[in-house]
Amino acid sequence: MPNWTEIISKLDYAFQPIIYSHSGKIYAVEALLRNVQDIPNLTNIDDLFDLAFNNDYLYELDLQLREKAISKFAKINYSNLKLFYNLDNRIIYNKSYSSGNTEKILKKYNLNKERICFELSEKGTAIEQNALSSMLEKYKQSGYSIAIDDFGIGVSGLKLLYFSEANIIKLDRFFISNIDQDSKKKLFCSSIIDMAHIMGIQVIAEGVETIKEFYTCKDIGADFIQGYLVQKPTKNINEIEILYNNIVDLIAKDKRNDTNRTIDSKFIEEITPLDVNTSLYDLFLHFKKNTQHNFVPIVDEFGYLLGIIYESDIKKISYSQYGLSLAQNKTFSSTLLKYIKPALSVEISWGIDKILEMYNLNFNDSLGIFITSSDKYKGFINLNSLLTLSYKRNIEIATNQNPLTKLPGNSQIEKYIDTSFKNSQLNTTYIIYFDFNDFKPFNDIYGFRQGDRAILIFSELLQKRYQKNSFIAHIGGDDFFVGLIDYNYKDVFELTSNIQDEFKNSVKNLYSKEDKQNNFIVGKDRFGTTRKFDLLSVSCAILEINSQSDILNFDNTLNIVKKASKNSKEPIFKII
Repeated sequence: MPNWTEIISKLDYAFQPIIYSHSGKIYAVEALLRNVQDIPNLTNIDDLFDLAFNNDYLYELDLQLREKAISKFAKINYSNLKLFYNLDNRIIYNKSYSSGNTEKILKKYNLNKERICFELSEKGTAIEQNALSSMLEKYKQSGYSIAIDDFGIGVSGLKLLYFSEANIIKLDRFFISNIDQDSKKKLFCSSIIDMAHIMGIQVIAEGVETIKEFYTCKDIGADFIQGYLVQKPTKNINEIEILYNNIVDLIAKDKRNDTNRTIDSKFIEEITPLDVNTSLYDLFLHFKKNTQHNFVPIVDEFGYLLGIIYESDIKKISYSQYGLSLAQNKTFSSTLLKYIKPALSVEISWGIDKILEMYNLNFNDSLGIFITSSDKYKGFINLNSLLTLSYKRNIEIATNQNPLTKLPGNSQIEKYIDTSFKNSQLNTTYIIYFDFNDFKPFNDIYGFRQGDRAILIFSELLQKRYQKNSFIAHIGGDDFFVGLIDYNYKDVFELTSNIQDEFKNSVKNLYSKEDKQNNFIVGKDRFGTTRKFDLLSVSCAILEINSQSDILNFDNTLNIVKKASKNSKEPIFKII
């Protein structure tokens, strides 16, 4: 038996930050084991855990390492910072395995369960993968947050996403590497992020190393960023920062916030136009020299686009016996006006959405679309570029709204919160978080279709009751967000309380006659115990951001108020 006390004494932990993608603020640190190479006969971390598993010492080793990580983490003096700790799925097979040990360690260091998130991986051996679902169930039942690490490279894939009820998934580095250059990776990751958000699961892009990877991950909706671009893992806890200014600077420099109004110049082909006063002979020569296009844009003396001339329309003249001679005759070729055909064109200021809309309405008659700036010819976007623009725009749209309710999603919520704090000297903002009560048993009994109907009923209610200048968003699953600027608190409280009552009454129509009469349903809770559940209602937390508010207190205050709201029939209020 190896000397485990000596082995553990040589080991240490480095921490790597996980940050919010739209603010640069730290969310968590991941504990990463170090110094394994200092142990004889071991070359990597997998060797260490394989040795412990084969010696039936895996759980004992994990508990000691868990305390080592937690004790070091507790010295980082940032409120509400979370610790991501990797578990070996196989510990569940260890004879010494028992529940409640993590809680004892956390209590020893004055930390609560909300401060730790266990990372479970879908990669590894068949034994590890078989243990995954059991581990998920055990730690979820104990009330811990769960993250699925290395998502996308294991065999379980979407099935795991469907059944796990994880809080967070971490997209594997394989999919993040060069994602800005790989359309398949973008499509895969954006689709996973969309599905995760529908189920109320947040997403970490892991292994972000370049600025372009960061922008792409941010654009497709990743909630959090982790990687060398932010910071390499460090053993020195004093190097962990609460705000990563390098990321803040990247966000500030990002000029693509209003992407539907801008067109990347690389998609605009600068086809040289001809002046309307060009001779027919020079037009023949143009097509002879420029064979890549069978048309040419025609402009007037001021550069305004008049239309296009197709090569096919003048071929008969150029191939005729006297064609070139006639073309050289100035009287015959004094103007090209009679050969010009209308051109499909849009103003560059209209933006991508209008360009795509215009093309979709006229695609049968065009191989692309001309771009003008104040009516002056600027260039041409061909079919391939339009398809690429359409694909990119679809990703952007999907990223910025919830697929079910079509309301703004998490990225815009983050921006709204950040802007509210930046403008707190000028405006008072009320932020309202809504969360359904007893939604899971309703879903289990009545099915996901009825669950979606309940979500849509609430979405429509919010849009009907709050004014049009309100910011109404869908966090994901059964969580909603509303932002109100310069309202009176009494009015906010009254309106929000009325919405709670109206939803509770409206959603009753989704239940059977018997369940409505009973005013409860009978189902199984997350522990498998059959019990009564109240009919659907919604809890509510209201936060006030004013000139005295500090963004560093936001997460902690929000968690406190949201937890309190679950036990209250009316909105819970707190000033940040």
